Amino acid sequence: MVVRCWLLIALCAFSSVLQADEASVPGKVMLASEEWNDYTNKDGSGLAWDVVRQIFEPVGITLQTRSEPYTRSVGLAQRGEVDGCVGTYRNEVSGVLYPRWNFDADHVYALGLATAPTPTQATLGDYRLAWVRGYKYEQYLPNVRRFNQIERRDGILPMLQYGRADFYIDALTEAKYVLSQAQDPALFKLTHIAELPLYIAFADTERGRALMAVYDQRLAALVKTGELKATFARWKQPYPFPGP
Repeated sequence: MVVRCWLLIALCAFSSVLQADEASVPGKVMLASEEWNDYTNKDGSGLAWDVVRQIFEPVGITLQTRSEPYTRSVGLAQRGEVDGCVGTYRNEVSGVLYPRWNFDADHVYALGLATAPTPTQATLGDYRLAWVRGYKYEQYLPNVRRFNQIERRDGILPMLQYGRADFYIDALTEAKYVLSQAQDPALFKLTHIAELPLYIAFADTERGRALMAVYDQRLAALVKTGELKATFARWKQPYPFPGP
Protein backbone atom coordinates (compact mmCIF):
# COMPACT_ATOMS: atom_id res chain seq x y z
CA MET A 1 0.00 0.00 0.00
CA VAL A 2 2.86 2.41 0.87
CA VAL A 3 4.56 1.63 -2.46
CA ARG A 4 1.32 2.35 -4.30
CA CYS A 5 0.94 5.69 -2.52
CA TRP A 6 4.47 6.74 -3.42
CA LEU A 7 3.92 5.62 -6.99
CA LEU A 8 0.74 7.72 -7.17
CA ILE A 9 2.57 10.74 -5.75
CA ALA A 10 5.39 10.31 -8.26
CA LEU A 11 2.93 10.06 -11.16
CA CYS A 12 1.11 13.21 -10.01
CA ALA A 13 4.40 15.10 -9.71
CA PHE A 14 5.47 13.98 -13.19
CA SER A 15 2.10 15.05 -14.57
CA SER A 16 2.45 18.47 -12.92
CA VAL A 17 5.89 18.94 -14.49
CA LEU A 18 4.46 18.10 -17.93
CA GLN A 19 1.59 20.55 -17.45
CA ALA A 20 3.97 23.28 -16.31
CA ASP A 21 6.18 22.64 -19.35
CA GLU A 22 3.17 22.80 -21.68
CA ALA A 23 2.04 26.05 -20.07
CA SER A 24 5.51 27.64 -20.35
CA VAL A 25 5.67 30.90 -22.24
CA PRO A 26 8.31 32.21 -24.66
CA GLY A 27 11.38 33.91 -23.27
CA LYS A 28 10.73 37.02 -25.34
CA VAL A 29 7.80 39.04 -26.63
CA MET A 30 8.03 40.89 -29.95
CA LEU A 31 5.65 43.84 -30.17
CA ALA A 32 5.11 46.28 -33.03
CA SER A 33 3.94 49.86 -32.74
CA GLU A 34 3.85 53.12 -34.57
CA GLU A 35 6.59 55.40 -33.32
CA TRP A 36 4.89 57.83 -30.92
CA ASN A 37 7.05 60.50 -29.30
CA ASP A 38 8.04 59.64 -25.70
CA TYR A 39 5.63 56.72 -25.81
CA THR A 40 6.95 54.12 -28.24
CA ASN A 41 10.23 55.61 -29.40
CA LYS A 42 12.20 53.72 -32.03
CA ASP A 43 15.10 53.18 -29.60
CA GLY A 44 12.81 51.27 -27.21
CA SER A 45 12.31 54.12 -24.75
CA GLY A 46 8.98 55.70 -23.86
CA LEU A 47 6.08 55.25 -21.48
CA ALA A 48 4.39 52.35 -23.26
CA TRP A 49 7.60 50.37 -23.67
CA ASP A 50 8.50 50.93 -20.01
CA VAL A 51 5.07 49.71 -18.88
CA VAL A 52 5.36 46.61 -21.07
CA ARG A 53 8.82 45.86 -19.67
CA GLN A 54 7.46 46.19 -16.15
CA ILE A 55 4.78 43.66 -17.03
CA PHE A 56 6.94 41.02 -18.72
CA GLU A 57 10.59 41.27 -17.76
CA PRO A 58 10.27 40.44 -14.03
CA VAL A 59 8.95 37.01 -15.07
CA GLY A 60 11.76 36.37 -17.51
CA ILE A 61 10.17 37.56 -20.77
CA THR A 62 12.38 40.03 -22.66
CA LEU A 63 10.73 42.77 -24.69
CA GLN A 64 11.75 43.26 -28.31
CA THR A 65 10.25 46.25 -30.14
CA ARG A 66 9.56 46.93 -33.79
CA SER A 67 8.63 50.38 -35.12
CA GLU A 68 6.16 50.29 -38.01
CA PRO A 69 3.24 52.46 -39.19
CA TYR A 70 0.05 51.70 -37.30
CA THR A 71 -1.74 49.77 -40.04
CA ARG A 72 1.36 47.68 -40.75
CA SER A 73 1.75 46.92 -37.02
CA VAL A 74 -1.81 45.62 -36.99
CA GLY A 75 -1.19 43.49 -40.08
CA LEU A 76 1.94 41.96 -38.57
CA ALA A 77 -0.04 40.90 -35.49
CA GLN A 78 -2.89 39.53 -37.59
CA ARG A 79 -0.44 37.37 -39.54
CA GLY A 80 1.42 36.25 -36.43
CA GLU A 81 4.68 37.81 -37.60
CA VAL A 82 4.91 39.61 -34.23
CA ASP A 83 3.38 38.63 -30.90
CA GLY A 84 1.17 41.72 -30.76
CA CYS A 85 0.68 45.36 -31.67
CA VAL A 86 0.54 48.21 -29.17
CA GLY A 87 -2.05 50.95 -28.89
CA THR A 88 -5.30 49.58 -30.31
CA TYR A 89 -8.79 50.22 -29.02
CA ARG A 90 -10.82 47.23 -27.84
CA ASN A 91 -12.27 45.18 -30.71
CA GLU A 92 -10.93 47.71 -33.20
CA VAL A 93 -9.02 44.99 -35.02
CA SER A 94 -10.24 41.56 -36.15
CA GLY A 95 -8.15 38.40 -36.21
CA VAL A 96 -6.31 39.18 -32.97
CA LEU A 97 -6.80 38.49 -29.26
CA TYR A 98 -7.74 41.19 -26.76
CA PRO A 99 -6.73 40.86 -23.10
CA ARG A 100 -8.96 41.74 -20.18
CA TRP A 101 -6.75 44.63 -19.07
CA ASN A 102 -5.88 47.82 -20.92
CA PHE A 103 -2.36 49.12 -20.22
CA ASP A 104 -3.18 52.82 -20.66
CA ALA A 105 -5.83 55.18 -22.01
CA ASP A 106 -5.75 57.53 -24.98
CA HIS A 107 -6.53 61.09 -23.90
CA VAL A 108 -8.30 62.19 -27.07
CA TYR A 109 -8.32 65.92 -27.89
CA ALA A 110 -9.62 68.19 -30.62
CA LEU A 111 -7.17 70.74 -31.98
CA GLY A 112 -8.76 73.79 -33.59
CA LEU A 113 -8.53 77.52 -33.97
CA ALA A 114 -8.71 79.52 -30.76
CA THR A 115 -11.62 81.48 -32.23
CA ALA A 116 -13.68 78.35 -32.98
CA PRO A 117 -16.51 77.16 -30.71
CA THR A 118 -15.49 74.65 -28.05
CA PRO A 119 -16.49 71.17 -29.29
CA THR A 120 -18.05 68.46 -27.13
CA GLN A 121 -18.98 64.85 -27.83
CA ALA A 122 -22.55 65.99 -28.35
CA THR A 123 -21.59 68.60 -30.97
CA LEU A 124 -18.86 66.75 -32.89
CA GLY A 125 -21.35 65.96 -35.64
CA ASP A 126 -21.65 69.66 -36.42
CA TYR A 127 -18.04 69.94 -37.54
CA ARG A 128 -15.69 68.77 -40.27
CA LEU A 129 -13.11 66.57 -38.55
CA ALA A 130 -9.78 65.10 -39.58
CA TRP A 131 -7.51 62.41 -38.17
CA VAL A 132 -4.71 60.11 -39.29
CA ARG A 133 -5.78 57.19 -41.46
CA GLY A 134 -6.32 53.94 -39.58
CA TYR A 135 -7.42 55.40 -36.25
CA LYS A 136 -11.16 54.81 -36.81
CA TYR A 137 -12.34 57.44 -34.33
CA GLU A 138 -15.74 57.31 -36.02
CA GLN A 139 -16.33 53.99 -34.21
CA TYR A 140 -15.61 55.42 -30.76
CA LEU A 141 -16.78 59.03 -30.84
CA PRO A 142 -20.54 59.69 -30.96
CA ASN A 143 -22.34 61.78 -33.54
CA VAL A 144 -19.43 61.91 -36.00
CA ARG A 145 -20.67 62.45 -39.55
CA ARG A 146 -18.11 64.41 -41.58
CA PHE A 147 -14.47 63.41 -41.38
CA ASN A 148 -11.40 63.14 -43.53
CA GLN A 149 -8.51 60.71 -42.98
CA ILE A 150 -5.06 62.10 -43.67
CA GLU A 151 -1.86 60.18 -44.37
CA ARG A 152 0.52 62.19 -42.17
CA ARG A 153 0.49 64.81 -39.46
CA ASP A 154 2.30 67.29 -41.69
CA GLY A 155 0.22 70.22 -42.82
CA ILE A 156 -2.46 70.00 -40.14
CA LEU A 157 -2.07 73.56 -38.89
CA PRO A 158 -2.47 75.14 -42.37
CA MET A 159 -5.45 72.82 -42.92
CA LEU A 160 -7.11 74.37 -39.87
CA GLN A 161 -6.03 77.91 -40.68
CA TYR A 162 -7.39 77.76 -44.24
CA GLY A 163 -10.68 76.19 -43.21
CA ARG A 164 -10.25 72.77 -44.79
CA ALA A 165 -11.28 71.19 -41.47
CA ASP A 166 -12.74 72.53 -38.25
CA PHE A 167 -10.89 70.24 -35.83
CA TYR A 168 -8.08 67.73 -35.88
CA ILE A 169 -8.59 64.72 -33.57
CA ASP A 170 -5.69 62.88 -31.98
CA ALA A 171 -4.22 61.64 -28.71
CA LEU A 172 -2.95 64.44 -26.48
CA THR A 173 0.76 63.71 -26.98
CA GLU A 174 0.48 63.81 -30.77
CA ALA A 175 -1.86 66.81 -30.72
CA LYS A 176 0.65 68.70 -28.54
CA TYR A 177 3.43 67.79 -30.95
CA VAL A 178 1.43 69.21 -33.86
CA LEU A 179 0.70 72.36 -31.86
CA SER A 180 4.39 72.75 -31.04
CA GLN A 181 5.05 73.28 -34.76
CA ALA A 182 2.96 76.48 -34.80
CA GLN A 183 4.78 79.81 -35.09
CA ASP A 184 2.07 81.27 -32.84
CA PRO A 185 0.49 78.53 -30.64
CA ALA A 186 -1.95 81.10 -29.27
CA LEU A 187 -3.86 80.88 -32.56
CA PHE A 188 -4.98 77.36 -31.61
CA LYS A 189 -6.58 75.54 -28.70
CA LEU A 190 -6.88 71.97 -27.46
CA THR A 191 -10.16 70.57 -26.12
CA HIS A 192 -10.52 67.26 -24.29
CA ILE A 193 -13.00 64.95 -26.02
CA ALA A 194 -12.76 61.42 -24.63
CA GLU A 195 -10.77 58.78 -22.77
CA LEU A 196 -10.33 55.56 -24.77
CA PRO A 197 -8.64 52.51 -23.17
CA LEU A 198 -5.56 51.26 -25.00
CA TYR A 199 -4.71 47.58 -25.43
CA ILE A 200 -2.07 45.28 -26.78
CA ALA A 201 -3.74 43.21 -29.50
CA PHE A 202 -2.05 39.81 -29.30
CA ALA A 203 -1.52 37.47 -32.23
CA ASP A 204 -4.07 34.65 -32.39
CA THR A 205 -1.37 32.01 -31.96
CA GLU A 206 -0.22 29.66 -29.21
CA ARG A 207 2.53 32.15 -28.32
CA GLY A 208 0.07 35.03 -28.33
CA ARG A 209 -2.36 33.23 -26.02
CA ALA A 210 0.40 32.29 -23.57
CA LEU A 211 1.79 35.83 -23.52
CA MET A 212 -1.68 37.35 -23.11
CA ALA A 213 -2.32 35.15 -20.06
CA VAL A 214 0.91 36.37 -18.45
CA TYR A 215 0.06 39.96 -19.39
CA ASP A 216 -3.36 39.88 -17.72
CA GLN A 217 -2.03 38.19 -14.59
CA ARG A 218 0.91 40.55 -14.21
CA LEU A 219 -1.02 43.73 -14.99
CA ALA A 220 -3.70 42.84 -12.44
CA ALA A 221 -0.98 42.44 -9.81
CA LEU A 222 0.75 45.71 -10.74
CA VAL A 223 -2.49 47.68 -10.62
CA LYS A 224 -3.30 46.18 -7.22
CA THR A 225 0.03 47.29 -5.76
CA GLY A 226 0.14 50.62 -7.58
CA GLU A 227 3.68 49.91 -8.82
CA LEU A 228 3.00 51.47 -12.23
CA LYS A 229 2.28 54.91 -10.76
CA ALA A 230 5.95 55.85 -10.66
CA THR A 231 6.38 54.93 -14.33
CA PHE A 232 3.51 57.18 -15.44
CA ALA A 233 4.77 59.97 -13.17
CA ARG A 234 8.28 59.71 -14.65
CA TRP A 235 6.85 60.32 -18.12
CA LYS A 236 4.48 63.01 -16.78
CA GLN A 237 1.38 61.19 -17.96
CA PRO A 238 -1.93 60.63 -16.10
CA TYR A 239 -2.23 57.34 -14.23
CA PRO A 240 -5.10 55.45 -15.92
CA PHE A 241 -6.03 52.94 -13.19
CA PRO A 242 -8.07 53.13 -9.99
CA GLY A 243 -6.73 51.84 -6.70
CA PRO A 244 -3.73 52.60 -4.49
